[in-house]
Amino acid sequence: MLSNESLQSPLFNRSISQGSVDSTSMEDFWCEVESIKESSENELDDQTLMEVKPAEEGELEAQWLQEAGLSTLISGDKEDDGQALLSTLTRTQAAAVQKRYNTYTQTMRKKNKHPVRDVRDIFGINDSSPTFEPIPMSPVPSNGVQLPGKMQVWKSANSNNFLDHGYKDSPSIAEELSFEVSFSESIVVDDKKREYQKNQRIKKDDSALPKFIVWKSRFGLTEVGDLSPEDMKKIRYLSLIELTAFYDALGIELKRDRIVRAKGRESGVFAVPLTVLLDNDQKKVQGTKVPLVFQKLLLKLEETGLHTEGILRVPGSASRVKSLRQELDAKFYEDTFNWEQVRNNDAAGLLKMFIRELPSPFFPVEYLTAFISFVEKISKIKLQLQALHLLIMLLPDANRDIAKALLQFLKKVVANEEKNKMSLWNVSMIIAPNLFICKGKSANQEEMKAAASTAHIVRLLIRYQDILWTVPSFLISQVRKMNEAATTNNKKQLMFDKSVRKLLRRKTMERERPERRQCEVPEGVIRVYAPLHSKFSMAIQLNSRTKAKDILARFHCENSLGSSDSLKIQSQGLYEIGGNIGEHCLDPDTYMLDVYHVNPHAEWIIKPKAS
Repeated sequence: MLSNESLQSPLFNRSISQGSVDSTSMEDFWCEVESIKESSENELDDQTLMEVKPAEEGELEAQWLQEAGLSTLISGDKEDDGQALLSTLTRTQAAAVQKRYNTYTQTMRKKNKHPVRDVRDIFGINDSSPTFEPIPMSPVPSNGVQLPGKMQVWKSANSNNFLDHGYKDSPSIAEELSFEVSFSESIVVDDKKREYQKNQRIKKDDSALPKFIVWKSRFGLTEVGDLSPEDMKKIRYLSLIELTAFYDALGIELKRDRIVRAKGRESGVFAVPLTVLLDNDQKKVQGTKVPLVFQKLLLKLEETGLHTEGILRVPGSASRVKSLRQELDAKFYEDTFNWEQVRNNDAAGLLKMFIRELPSPFFPVEYLTAFISFVEKISKIKLQLQALHLLIMLLPDANRDIAKALLQFLKKVVANEEKNKMSLWNVSMIIAPNLFICKGKSANQEEMKAAASTAHIVRLLIRYQDILWTVPSFLISQVRKMNEAATTNNKKQLMFDKSVRKLLRRKTMERERPERRQCEVPEGVIRVYAPLHSKFSMAIQLNSRTKAKDILARFHCENSLGSSDSLKIQSQGLYEIGGNIGEHCLDPDTYMLDVYHVNPHAEWIIKPKAS
């Protein structure tokens, strides 16, 4: 992370980045830094600065355990979610948790704090077992044979079975990405020795970025918005554990910085926390996920700025941008701001200013230093991408939604390179200092050397954004196991309550007849509900070829929708609800019989997709 104060340091110059990339190729970066320095003199007058402070011994481990959903290991309270979470871990994930917990307990004993209970005592793990009992995660063989406890993966040369996430100027040889197996479990010893190299030279040539193919299993692909908030919370827990295990497997320390958050303002639209902005916006437009002012700035640039030469790079008038900022703060929510007066370069300046002034940055600042270090030490793009993928999974919902909107816009800027003269590398160099310059009070020379690395990170974010917002299927599999374990624990706990047992007996008697009818439903038959259709319920016999899109098409046909309703059916999805998942919008290419076997107690509903 870089601070505004450090920008004025004599050490902060173009020569710093020469070790990682040619200084001439970073010209746009340094020009943007100079522009930020000039405009930041008055920006921070009314803001509380974000600071990076040294953490006390054991504090980082305690924070890590809490963020990983394992606060019960600190508090001593027995929580079903914590027990269920531990029961889903792979071998490398379990080792990562054990390592942090051991460090924490050793530190607490040294400090003579309250007695720390052994993790085996808390969760009832057999004393003969020195560590957590992990779930084995064996790699999926290339022939598609199903391993015990694993989802079956089918691969073929048919182009419909994979998603191509490359560009026309990418290398012709594509590299395969699989989300079926834990990233940390996929790392072998040879990779550690070959990939761990210091002072990697970052290539500025965008065509050097590899082309990736993401294979679809029979379960399809899942986007972050396809899962319920409750399940996404569990995805974040597992992602932090997996990211830590991933670093451990490569022999790199995942150092967490201790951040003192900026307070931010409570009114206006600049320097206001995302949560506050969204609360205000949702009063005007229900369901808003991206701040309205940010949407307006993006829309302005998309409508008139994509063909402007040097958009993002050529700064607008500093005095005019400052005046527009003040006017937006005062008039935006009154709907009296005149957007016609905003020039394209001024809109770009306001967009970057909005990003810079957010009290909490888009991406997890706590782990940014560790990730920059990772980029500098690991040259293999695939490993960089996997680490970045897990970092994206850690994002809070509000941060993820606004980051996605920004990256989609930046992708459009790059797509119009012929007219605006902004290549992927140019855009990355301009955006990087705005995303990763921290409003702190100090920065060291090592952080300043990270200029090329931060630009490279932005480049990966833009190029591979479609991959990064796909939830790895091995994490979804773990969430299913976690939900099943939590359900089992809850049932066991309820059986100790006599009054609950009586209630269950009465409910069982009331439901005897419906249960008999349910048992009569043949194997492989599901009942799909579509509340918005005239024919709202249908029993469907599944076979090995039935896909989610086939069921959607059947409802479309049975209800004889007219042409005016065709667009409505396209915006609807088939949802898997309940059982071992909260809510899951299925990929149209999902093979339904496979999902049915994994989650036989789910309900199936057709409804509009979340916007």
